[in-house]
Amino acid sequence: MSGQKTRQWILSNPPENDPVLSGDNATFSLETKTLSAPGPNQVLVKALYISNDPAQRGWIQKGVDPKRLYTEPVVKGGIMRAFAVAEVVETNSDLKKGQLVLATTGWTEYAVLDAKDCRPVQADESAGIRPTHFIGSLGGPGLTAYYGLVDVVGTKAEDTVVVSGAAGATGSMVVQIAKHIVGCKKVIGIAGGPKKCKWVESLGADVCVDYKSPNFKEELEKATDGFVEVYFDNVGGEILDLMLTRMKRHGRISACGAISNYNKMGDPVGIKNWFEIITNRIEIKGFIVTDAVVAGKTGAILQKLVQGIKEGKVKIGEESETVVPTKFEDVPKTWMMLYEGGNQGKLVTALKR
Repeated sequence: MSGQKTRQWILSNPPENDPVLSGDNATFSLETKTLSAPGPNQVLVKALYISNDPAQRGWIQKGVDPKRLYTEPVVKGGIMRAFAVAEVVETNSDLKKGQLVLATTGWTEYAVLDAKDCRPVQADESAGIRPTHFIGSLGGPGLTAYYGLVDVVGTKAEDTVVVSGAAGATGSMVVQIAKHIVGCKKVIGIAGGPKKCKWVESLGADVCVDYKSPNFKEELEKATDGFVEVYFDNVGGEILDLMLTRMKRHGRISACGAISNYNKMGDPVGIKNWFEIITNRIEIKGFIVTDAVVAGKTGAILQKLVQGIKEGKVKIGEESETVVPTKFEDVPKTWMMLYEGGNQGKLVTALKR
């Protein structure tokens, strides 16, 4: 099938703060392209499920210095980068037609890719593992959660752990890994709204504190009475600043994300309680999930997660995903739900045909 037409979302105006979805200064533009036929060891794939990840925001930041970014930024005029579960439509490789693969397709309906960059995925209905889980619980979020909790800060069963963004894709996995795999003595979640907090507690958190509550600070102080050994930070900003005052001496912070500041990079919320790091000798370690790849640990981590799922220690039911059927022209709108608190668990764009 040569000459496949495809629509693509292009980065047209890198944003400084909030992305703009319409008007002359829109962050993205929709274009139609004709793809070349796949060459030797290449495949034509059709995107089915697109992954929405907070990290994507940093890839398109206006004026970002590539030397300070862990991956190449999306260039102006380039396809918006994204991971996806896709179906092989045409193949000149060992991959079979109709096979599902995980690949970096970007925001496009179809893509021609090197077969070596496509990882086959195999759903397991008996274990409740669906294709979307390979961009969620068994994808980047699950790997990030385990690696950041266990390898980066060495969380042990005797630790009390606080997790911000606990109702998100990564945070919800951290809660379950901490409680049911590591066996931490106490797990405290932070999430937005009573419904999400109740869900986080159903995953294993001993308590979940609602950051939208007018009494949030007092409720967090009560939940962390005696202070805590480990904080898994997904949000940065004011909650990170507050958590610096709730850490035990020699406490460890796994710095995973800073979603509260991703759309404020022109004027981010800073840290006021820096002195806590000095006086209490707090260790803060940033990491990226690709560190686990470089260290050759992803295979072992995935085995532990699959085992946890099969043993009922890790829940990956419908509540662990927010799958949004989306017309291709609305792909950016679904992505923006990440920054509006519109998802529970992994946010997945299911392309409507």
